Amino acid sequence: MLDDINYWLVSTFVLPVLLGITLHEAAHGWVAWKLGDNTAYDKGRVSFNPFRHIDLFGTIVLPALLVFARAPFVFGWAKPVPVHFRNLHHPRRDMVLVAAAGPFANLLIAVGAGILLHFVAFIPSGGAEWIDRTLQNGIFVNLLLAVFNMTPVPPLDGGRVAVGLLPKAFARPLASLERYGFFILLAVMLGLPALFEALGREFSLFQSIILPVTDTLYNVVLTVTGHI
Repeated sequence: MLDDINYWLVSTFVLPVLLGITLHEAAHGWVAWKLGDNTAYDKGRVSFNPFRHIDLFGTIVLPALLVFARAPFVFGWAKPVPVHFRNLHHPRRDMVLVAAAGPFANLLIAVGAGILLHFVAFIPSGGAEWIDRTLQNGIFVNLLLAVFNMTPVPPLDGGRVAVGLLPKAFARPLASLERYGFFILLAVMLGLPALFEALGREFSLFQSIILPVTDTLYNVVLTVTGHI
């Protein structure tokens, strides 16, 4: 099975995944620090050095296992940046800004990769193809992270944004789901497709919603950065 792995192609995902996951977390910590919570700063996590945010399993082992297993999707996580929302200047409003910072960082990385694509033409042919594919993957991976993390289920960023924006009567029940958020996501990503398949139908959160939105944003980024 390992003999069939295209290691050249896999290598073009390493930097996009590493930078996308870790800088996502760094952005949370930086915005929280600027809005009054020093928790991440005091722990040395307000840093755009990706090695400060790497989680051995979530950032390296799990994505690699999914790639080698030829999974239909690849995901992972960095060490979560600690944020005490009560320390923020305006906890309810600032929670939204802190949560949105991660996906916004991924959008900025995607746009940056799109801009850098213009310079591939000036790179010697030996490395140009690898850099071109890495930058394209940088756009796609970061948009995928942004879209996935904006799924409105706590503890994903979209869930925390929703908690901060919804009226309290709806926000409190949604916030109470955070402790079960991981299991809810597993049920939606794995259980729901199996249920639909048993009913003779097809539905996948990734295939039906996340990937189409990501593909649309990919074309938007290419348009904004002058490739289309």
